[in-house]
Amino acid sequence: MKIHAFLLTVLLAVPLLPGMCRAAETGRALKADVLRSAPYSDARKTGVIVRGETLQILTKKGAWLNVKNGKRASGWVRLLSVRRGTAGSGSTSKGVLDVASGRAGTGTIVATTGVRGLNEEELKGARYNAAEVKKLDGYAQTPRQGEQFARRGGLRAVKFAYLPEPKQKGGRR
Repeated sequence: MKIHAFLLTVLLAVPLLPGMCRAAETGRALKADVLRSAPYSDARKTGVIVRGETLQILTKKGAWLNVKNGKRASGWVRLLSVRRGTAGSGSTSKGVLDVASGRAGTGTIVATTGVRGLNEEELKGARYNAAEVKKLDGYAQTPRQGEQFARRGGLRAVKFAYLPEPKQKGGRR
């Protein structure tokens, strides 16, 4: 019986596929944010999006989406500023896909974002920047400053014993 339902779903979805392939993904702005010329927080500002605005999602790179808004402004915005899909769109194709994937009627919405550091291209292009290292060193705190900060926050030191060294097995550690 399950296989019949699956085959029926596939047969119903096939006529919708050409339209789904041509249509760009849409999303809705969760909050007002700035559009940037590149997927970096220090990139030049190219426009803004406002909360609730419908956006056309062009591409994704890391934690950034390249979007176009109704005013034809385009640029990169943080992934967490956009909810993919359109709320209450009533899309037939989405309904068919939900049934096929077993998600229909679950009533749960889960959003996750994962960014795994730098990619190979970014690592190859990395260069030493003495000014940034000096700036980073400027954020260092002395142990005394750390203790004062902890005291002001009501934190207290807790001493604990380190775990014992693992016993060697077969000459390996």
